[in-house]
Amino acid sequence: MKTGTLYIVSAPSGAGKTSLIKALLETLKTARLSISYTTRKQRPGEEDGVHYHFVSSETFTDMLTNKAFLEHAEVFGNYYGTSSQAVQQQLETGDDVILEIDWQGARQVRKQFSDNSGIFILPPGRDELNKRLSARGQDNEEIILARMQQAVSEISHYHEYDYVVINDDFDVAVEDLLAIFRSGRLTLAHQQQFNADILRSLEQAE
Repeated sequence: MKTGTLYIVSAPSGAGKTSLIKALLETLKTARLSISYTTRKQRPGEEDGVHYHFVSSETFTDMLTNKAFLEHAEVFGNYYGTSSQAVQQQLETGDDVILEIDWQGARQVRKQFSDNSGIFILPPGRDELNKRLSARGQDNEEIILARMQQAVSEISHYHEYDYVVINDDFDVAVEDLLAIFRSGRLTLAHQQQFNADILRSLEQAE
């Protein structure tokens, strides 16, 4: 069976993770983003099954009881979770699957799914991170400070990942991500899965 690779992508707020993943997926046709389940209310412009799978608290609790989640978390009173079955089904199509989750979710995934690659996206420095968080223009100084402290806390976990991408120049960062995914498809194990016929023909004696 041809199986893709599971990629865990994490970053602090302000690092540009979501924009980078979107740009990556526009170029890379062999990867897809896992869609999380959430009890959060659907916002204008969001599509069920595209941005999230929007479910009731009762449905989420039932899934949790049945151990349906690879990872889950509570954020500001709302629950989010990644379906184990959905991820496995996506991987079995041969596509690589991206989990856009935080370091805590990443730890949960690693306990259940050891065959994965972790990517942590970082800003080029604290000054730039503070500038990005402030540039949104929607938060007061107290909220910005709290977000900055949270970001610094999250950054301290970058050493738990296999790859680190520094998002200084956006286009370069996208190319760095592409390099990680493309090199993953060139490993011996991957080539033996996806190009077995070619390898077999080259090994045959004339």
